[in-house]
Amino acid sequence: MMSVVTGHIGLVNPLVAKATGASQVCVTDIDEKRLVMAKEMGADCVVKVTSKDAKEVAAQVIEALGEKPDFTIECSGAPPSTRTAIFATKSGGCVVLVGMGPPSVELPIIDAAVREVDIRGVFRYVNCYPTALNMVASGAVNVKPLITHRFKLEDSIQAFETTLRGEGIKVMIECKK
Repeated sequence: MMSVVTGHIGLVNPLVAKATGASQVCVTDIDEKRLVMAKEMGADCVVKVTSKDAKEVAAQVIEALGEKPDFTIECSGAPPSTRTAIFATKSGGCVVLVGMGPPSVELPIIDAAVREVDIRGVFRYVNCYPTALNMVASGAVNVKPLITHRFKLEDSIQAFETTLRGEGIKVMIECKK
């Protein structure tokens, strides 16, 4: 069982979690469009985050899953989400920090320590690329639905404006001649 905080990187995690045997995946986000996409991509449940209270959001995740997840992957880097991940994860479980937030964050470290919640960092590049490429190449993970917009090179400004407006998930600029 897994909980994932989403974003375009976070939307890949439910796919990978399912491909590697997660029984249930719950995705949290502040953006309704990303939650819809997460459901379309296989998330079992979604939670729209409307509060910065980490314990409150953790309770919503636990309620949605029916129990605390074994693993929680935090992909936004937002400090409240990192705290939520610790509170939501079961005792003896693991929180994986993918998102890059501020250099210093206040964490409920005693809560993690007394419940023996492991906190691990991952930067996506070390030891991940061969596995990721194999999963995509084999068809175990289909990332194509994440690409919601494509622009020609000469339309790059429009691509950046689309991204700045928060439209779409992954905006691509095609550099074909």
